[in-house]
Amino acid sequence: MGIQPVSHKTLAAVVAGKLAASLLDGTFEPGQRLPPERELMELLSVSRATLREGLKALGDYKLIEAQPGVGWFARAVDESNMAQARELAGAFVVPPTADPGAPRLDPPTGPRRLPVVPEKPLRIPNLRTDRLGTFDLISWWERDKVQAAHVLVVGAGALGNEVVKNLALMGVGHILVIDFDNVEMANLSRSVLFREGDDRRSKAEVVAARAKALNPGIRIQYLDGDVTTDLGLGVIRRMDAVVGCLDNREARLALNRFCYWMGKPWVDGAIQELLGLVRVFVPGQGACFECTLTEQARRDLALRYSCPLLARENILLGKVPTTPTIASIIGGMQSQEALKLIHGLPVEPGKVTHFNGMTNEMHTAAYVPREDCESHWIYGEVIELPARAESTTVGELLRIVQADMGPEAVFELDHELVTSLTCPNCLAKDDALRPLPQVSFESAHCPECGALREASMTHQISGAEPFLSKTLATIGIPPLHILRARNRFEYRFYELTGDLPGALHFRHFEGAETAESQPGRDRIHLGQEVSLSDGYQNPARGRVVLHE
Repeated sequence: MGIQPVSHKTLAAVVAGKLAASLLDGTFEPGQRLPPERELMELLSVSRATLREGLKALGDYKLIEAQPGVGWFARAVDESNMAQARELAGAFVVPPTADPGAPRLDPPTGPRRLPVVPEKPLRIPNLRTDRLGTFDLISWWERDKVQAAHVLVVGAGALGNEVVKNLALMGVGHILVIDFDNVEMANLSRSVLFREGDDRRSKAEVVAARAKALNPGIRIQYLDGDVTTDLGLGVIRRMDAVVGCLDNREARLALNRFCYWMGKPWVDGAIQELLGLVRVFVPGQGACFECTLTEQARRDLALRYSCPLLARENILLGKVPTTPTIASIIGGMQSQEALKLIHGLPVEPGKVTHFNGMTNEMHTAAYVPREDCESHWIYGEVIELPARAESTTVGELLRIVQADMGPEAVFELDHELVTSLTCPNCLAKDDALRPLPQVSFESAHCPECGALREASMTHQISGAEPFLSKTLATIGIPPLHILRARNRFEYRFYELTGDLPGALHFRHFEGAETAESQPGRDRIHLGQEVSLSDGYQNPARGRVVLHE
């Protein structure tokens, strides 16, 4: 008599088998939502991690599908997946003679066949040479997805430092960092990537350079600019996830609208002292950021837009006191949510998780979506044009739009364009031609008499404008932007795709040496051993250097 080895099945395999059997016997019909995770955990007496492994196995075999923020849903069992369902279910299928009143998830008695769990190929990493090797030991980790991912990080302060650092350490393949601010000494107490020698340098550049030094295998790019005016929608369109590390409502509102228009999820974080919050917003699923605003917050933002010549510094809140500990906690949670989005794992959109570092308490609450929310608009099909913001004129783009949509068509701007400033006293007129956020309170005053000048503004281009010969960049349209055009019947969306090679390249610091070499000395390369006599060299590559 031949004796076969005893099979040892994992709990996750048991979970997958029982659920597959429930799909086969009709417990879960096609399109039906599976019970919540907590209910399944209690019913099957397993942990959340084990349950999710089993659900992932079913998902890999196309037996169920995840809808982020909603749950898992049964798929039809047909010729395409019947064999896989039977393979997983094995002896867990309830025989026809079984008591119909018995719980269908309970396994019958008798011999069992070990189901094959669809797992990623077994890979034994060399931990001496593979810096990402331990991640391969995580059951749901998909290295290819992580290395191919594109993540935008908006804000390079305390939270941005933590998020970019985490993304780099996890090997996220393509990272874009945007911030318009410069490093100051007060940042050093809570920002892990800044050094004393970085004073007055671009935050985005320094963070990107230090992240590249942490993990040379990533590709990273930075933009020294303002998300409200300097980031093209075509950039967001090509992202897998967006992480907001911002400190004011205006920037959050702009990012929220941009992400909603492009149908992209984004992760928001906020910190103050020992308090913090994290929330994920997914277009079409639950509330968005604008839905969460109180009436007072809406009035404050309305003041910003109705008083156009108020300087940004006069309306935005000042610096928020915080600690490096809460920045690490919230930045870590944001990074985890971004990682889940990259892997397609379930998130909880439209909800907020609060963390109180004083009491170490954490709780989650759901926001209520607003049906009249102005952010709730997803752009349609994007028409890619071989046009560039720096070289295409306003009139040229309008001619393209009108040839496509009719002579009455116009295209709209995302911001109010200040076309002129006129002094009410001396009647001097200045053709400003600048986006509203770029017109400060000081520049709005007449340089001759000091009176506050009146602003003329527009947000659409119809063909009657005197500046049709100006380039799109001149009127504040960033590279790789998507402009919306309309006639009486429809909207269409045009991308300046000619900007793609320069606007989204992820080549900063690629193959670059340290930027400064002293006379009579060879350049020092990253990773080279340096003696103390060589002097201190900034580990950041590219243009971020320390001046002695």
